[in-house]
Amino acid sequence: MEAGKKRLAGDIVRQANSSEVTHLRKEARVLKEVVAEQTLELRLLTKCPLG
Repeated sequence: MEAGKKRLAGDIVRQANSSEVTHLRKEARVLKEVVAEQTLELRLLTKCPLG
């Protein structure tokens, strides 16, 4: 009941449940891997220009 009242009043902050935390941690790990791969690729391309 209280949570419903808070939501209606505009308070949308809530605690994440464990499955959401697990999902967000996995997503963060995947995104970090993508950034690392892109960074490595950029470094390799800038050190070995074509031509």
